[in-house]
Amino acid sequence: MMRLMFGLVLLGLLGACGGVADLEEAPVPLGDFRLEHNIVVASKATKGPLSRDASEEQLVETVKVAMAQRFGRYEGASRYHFGISVEGYVLAQPGVPLVLAPKSALILNVTVWDDAAGAKLNDEPKQITVLETFGAGSVIGSGFTLNAQEQLDQLSQNAAKAVERYLVKQQAEEGWFVPDPVDGTVIGTLTRPLPEPAVVN
Repeated sequence: MMRLMFGLVLLGLLGACGGVADLEEAPVPLGDFRLEHNIVVASKATKGPLSRDASEEQLVETVKVAMAQRFGRYEGASRYHFGISVEGYVLAQPGVPLVLAPKSALILNVTVWDDAAGAKLNDEPKQITVLETFGAGSVIGSGFTLNAQEQLDQLSQNAAKAVERYLVKQQAEEGWFVPDPVDGTVIGTLTRPLPEPAVVN
């Protein structure tokens, strides 16, 4: 499976979209959600063919930062935790324009934990696969235009966005992150305490 994915990456058959374009906007509704622990490991990460090197520490830190940037915006009352494993990556080197230029890719396994229940929300990890953002430089590949850290930054941001889309889907289909109507109310995407009643003299 991993070999097939890396083959598709080299052929440029998968798409990607920018992962930071909406960070300055209000976060999408996600119920009563607050990210408490953001745990990332990369001890089993596989480097794909024609990839630049990335250290385990580099993979862990870059993914953690991207997740914190996106999910640190949520201020619900209920706490949840991420357990993320970096499974594989490709940080493309310069290739032959229009023909063999490989695309950068990142593969993560994501598990979401409910703090109050002390249990996983997804019994099996959700595998997330993202490619580099396609833009002006995508014709020749990011290996020509970005260094390894910049590639990893972009991939991690795209992965965080993909995780957000997954959580939104799970909330709609499985009822994740339902707010407690006793403790507060959801206003937009953020959970706030119910206001005190006004005192009328």
